[in-house]
Amino acid sequence: MHSADSHSVIQVRGARENNLADVSVDLPKRRLTVFTGVSGSGKSSLVFGTIAAESKRLINETYSAFLQSFMPSLGRPDVDELRNLSAAIVVDQERMGANSRSTVGTATDAYAMLRIVFSRLGTPHIGPAGAFSFNLPEGMCPECEGVGQVSKIDVDQLVDRELSLNEGAITVPNFAVDSWYWQVMAGSGFYSPDKKLKDFTEQEWEDFLHKGSTKVKAGTHNTTYEGLITKVQRLYLTKDRESMQPHIRAFVDRAVVFAGCPSCGGTRLNQAALSSTINGVNIAQCSSMQISDLARFVTDLDAPQVAPLLGNLRDLLESLVEIGLGYLSLDRPSGTLSGGEAQRVKMVRHLGSSLTDVTYVFDEPTAGLHPHDIQRMNGLLERLRDKGNTVLVVEHKPEVIAIADHVVDLGPGAGAEGGHVCYSGDVAGLRASGTLTGRHLEHRARLRETPRTPRGKMSIEGADLHNLRGVDVDVPLGVLTVVTGVAGSGKSSLIHGYVAGREGVVVADQSPIRGSRRSNPATYTGLLNPIRTAFAKANGVKPALFSANSEGACTHCGGLGVIYTDLAMMAGVASVCEKCEGRRFTPEVLAYTLRGKNISEVLDMSVAEAHDFFPSGQAHVILGRLRDVGLGYLRLGQPLNTLSGGERQRIKLAIHMAEKAATYVLDEPTTGLHMADVDHLLALLDQLVDGGNTVIVIEHHQAVMAHADWIIDLGPGAGHDGGEVVFTGTPADLVARGDTLTARHLREYTAGS
Repeated sequence: MHSADSHSVIQVRGARENNLADVSVDLPKRRLTVFTGVSGSGKSSLVFGTIAAESKRLINETYSAFLQSFMPSLGRPDVDELRNLSAAIVVDQERMGANSRSTVGTATDAYAMLRIVFSRLGTPHIGPAGAFSFNLPEGMCPECEGVGQVSKIDVDQLVDRELSLNEGAITVPNFAVDSWYWQVMAGSGFYSPDKKLKDFTEQEWEDFLHKGSTKVKAGTHNTTYEGLITKVQRLYLTKDRESMQPHIRAFVDRAVVFAGCPSCGGTRLNQAALSSTINGVNIAQCSSMQISDLARFVTDLDAPQVAPLLGNLRDLLESLVEIGLGYLSLDRPSGTLSGGEAQRVKMVRHLGSSLTDVTYVFDEPTAGLHPHDIQRMNGLLERLRDKGNTVLVVEHKPEVIAIADHVVDLGPGAGAEGGHVCYSGDVAGLRASGTLTGRHLEHRARLRETPRTPRGKMSIEGADLHNLRGVDVDVPLGVLTVVTGVAGSGKSSLIHGYVAGREGVVVADQSPIRGSRRSNPATYTGLLNPIRTAFAKANGVKPALFSANSEGACTHCGGLGVIYTDLAMMAGVASVCEKCEGRRFTPEVLAYTLRGKNISEVLDMSVAEAHDFFPSGQAHVILGRLRDVGLGYLRLGQPLNTLSGGERQRIKLAIHMAEKAATYVLDEPTTGLHMADVDHLLALLDQLVDGGNTVIVIEHHQAVMAHADWIIDLGPGAGHDGGEVVFTGTPADLVARGDTLTARHLREYTAGS
């Protein structure tokens, strides 16, 4: 920046979080700055780990000492100086809580506004806004308590009625003949263990399934008897699904059937709330409308007494439509939204806010967006900036980089090769800069000249999940198929609903990985086994010593390397364990070395370094796969809960590449990838197809579309304007004769190549 007023820039001096190499940079305030660079180059460390983190910490420091004592003490980022920060609001892609009570309507406040409208205009008048809330006793359906679903147990998944207890009639896990649970039931005396279940009297059947806890004798012991369903509910249905063992989870998924609540028809509301209507429509019908239709319904209401409120509600609904979420409905549970959708829902909250001079931080806001929707997203970012806010965006798409006032390019590579500012300035300067990003701005993937010939087909018939309209389509086998269409057109419903469950199909998605505080790339990929064995062999000791989850773990922190202090009021705080200094192992384990490195030093290596350190064997093979999927910069010991959605998907892909899969389904694998990395991904997909596999990719990235052998395009629009196959054929066909949104954008894109 020139010697303009120094307050007009955010000054970063000496930032060293993660891999940042003493970064100093000035960011213009009240402008739109885009941060670019390959995966792992340090963009997130600078934007989220340094600027946003410090802004949050400064906000916390404005509270009284009393309030601060209840807040997590945020460590200060490793940076010499940060000047002129304003309050930062981070809008990220973390999925919204999977709380069954949270919906798009409750998350955006649209439902709260709608409740007030109904309490004023609905006839008959049934009371204040709370009477329309499914989260409050006065509005919720009494039978399902406002969840909209009741769970029923399918008895025939628990028993085989043709058999007696002695013949093994109970098929529930842990109820085998002669097991303790079985003995209590067989010896209860309520029915004969030799009688076939189908011959039970009504009373015996009732006792067998539903009896509450009753004292009985089992052999010589006094014990408690309960009916099979009563016991299964207590044992398995009160548990969190994620903490179950896989075979129990599979049993529960089979045995428990969720059905719409018969009393409220799944609307979550009681009869009074459903009886009140505006123009003949009740609040549940409003919630289940597509948001674009609801916006029209609200616009047509003429009610001077609530005019300001209707105006706000209309603006909110229209913002949702504008950023490409018009196909959702307010009753859609927020836990079912994709990362990109969740981020856009959060964004709408801020659009309506009258705040100015705030720093908004976005993490790849175009994730999950078709080129058609990206234009609308750009308009939104510009609107936030024009209200006088500083907008910082981490992004890879050239269409977003093009609208930036200022670009900061980090690199030149990933991990230890990254962490430097390669360029800072305007877009024209970036184009001319010769950096990796500058060179790729105009880079276009070419259409595949000769598509591969399919080896057969997988047929989908009459697909009608969500908004699909009886779709019949053939997916070719042995080639690369890209399924595309605007957000909400039905791509995921089609592929996850009709391809994912089939035999030999492997799905690598971006969903969180369980237990990810303790797991890291080494444990998750099975890499730790050959590494432990190598250490054990070299030192003549047993392998278990080299696992931080087993014998070699530092006793003070239990091998986590950090101590979590759970504070009753709020999020726990993690501090580095002073005993092992974060190295996770006992001193004696750290004394054992392999070619001069101890286990902690090996786990601190990046995938690329470790690939050289283990030149052969199983470790080398697994590391090669991680490198091939573009994760060469990840540290082997990095906790999985610190990975982005795109990184999680690529680590799953690396694991699945070891399996003999016939079909791979990838959901937006370019998320988080720089244009240079997309080229590597395409080479990897080719490698999978040339190895005899079928690859199906749900994707909006035009380089991936151009590279496909076959395209299935859904649309023509989103929600009830989508759900049909509008084109199938080769990308060259689509460009030559297609008349869809995708065709128009791909035609423009390839014309530039």
